[in-house]
Amino acid sequence: MSTRTPPDACSDMASLRLQIDHLDRELIALLAERAGYIDRAIALKQANGWPARIPERVEEVVLNARAAAAEQGLDPDLAGHLWRQLVEWSIAREARVIREE
Repeated sequence: MSTRTPPDACSDMASLRLQIDHLDRELIALLAERAGYIDRAIALKQANGWPARIPERVEEVVLNARAAAAEQGLDPDLAGHLWRQLVEWSIAREARVIREE
């Protein structure tokens, strides 16, 4: 990860936006990395005969995100909403592949 300028050290909107753009690229890189783990989950679920959706795990992931958000001072509802969307996207991706193969 790159060295960032703290928000309060950004003296104008251009520098602030530059930092936000850098963070967005880092977030995208992390999401792409996470998708790689989802791809591996597909193979492991297929090998074990497991379905794409495992409800207990869905709730565990969302609760973990909410707790991590609270620890960081971020709104847990926001994190819960974002992670639920992320998990649903991941499950849909898994389901498409598991049914295809």
